[in-house]
Amino acid sequence: MRPTVAPFPAARLRRTRRTGALRALTRQNTLSVDDLIWPIFLRDGEGVSEPVVSMPGVNRLSVDLAVVAAQEAAALGIPVICLFPYTDPALKTELCEEAWNPDNLSNRAIRAIKAAVPEIAVMTDVALDPYNANGHDGIVRDGVIVNDDSVAALVKMALAQAAAGADILGPSDMMDGRIGAMRTALEAAGHSDVAILSYSAKYASAFYGPFRDAVGASGALKGDKKTYQMDPGNSDEALRLIERDLMEGADMVMVKPGLAYLDICHRVKTTFGVPTYAYQVSGEYAMIQAAAQNGWVNGEALMMESLLAFKRAGCDGILTYFAPAAARVLLKG
Repeated sequence: MRPTVAPFPAARLRRTRRTGALRALTRQNTLSVDDLIWPIFLRDGEGVSEPVVSMPGVNRLSVDLAVVAAQEAAALGIPVICLFPYTDPALKTELCEEAWNPDNLSNRAIRAIKAAVPEIAVMTDVALDPYNANGHDGIVRDGVIVNDDSVAALVKMALAQAAAGADILGPSDMMDGRIGAMRTALEAAGHSDVAILSYSAKYASAFYGPFRDAVGASGALKGDKKTYQMDPGNSDEALRLIERDLMEGADMVMVKPGLAYLDICHRVKTTFGVPTYAYQVSGEYAMIQAAAQNGWVNGEALMMESLLAFKRAGCDGILTYFAPAAARVLLKG
């Protein structure tokens, strides 16, 4: 329904913009710390904080320092952290067996974080690329990413993460049928309370480059991911994918990347009215950081404006590397 506006001068729309108090009173969308999910990168070792060169301000952390990061998140009021492992290349294989090793890097970190900071929710990534000798999210045979065998492997990975204590599983692989298979397996194994936040509309995007550096998948990747990630020219397909994942048992859904796909976020929320999230991905983060470091933009203001854009588009929350910095700004008021 189109709002009715009186003719000028009865309507002076600047009236409600005149002071900070009036702007606050009439603000339609707001950002809070509760909206933030903080992705962190893991690596083996102890006391290790290793910079990711293409993501200024982001480090790969050993498990002990990941626990410290989780404690920091809890102190800031950030409700969820999401774990991504940098896997030793020697552990990467064609069949990705390390993905469901109960003592792999991610599962050790889950247990350590939940033991030290039980109140924070731990989200995981369910995809094979950190463990795959070919760098793909699924198993590769004769140059083809095979769907059903990949789903079977992803289910084993999801069960191992649930057993380690993960609160939220984040399937990011884009294989067909994986949400239903995971939900069925989780129920059968007694993990009925574990939530699934599905990367339902994940696009084959150029914005992921720094992330692949961070998890060590760039050099391993053979070819591209266009046969399973979405075509950036499509939007209706995203709604089909969202509907399918919800019908298969996803509790929440995600659009990835974020800022270039706000139209998709809005369509998803408007159409389905379900918990909807976006990932402010590595390339988006790196562009803002690079511009800020060069003095071309006000980095803090642009960070906060970009996060508010997700809320305006209808998102219930945002995965963002800015989470701790944004939380500090929000806590200052």
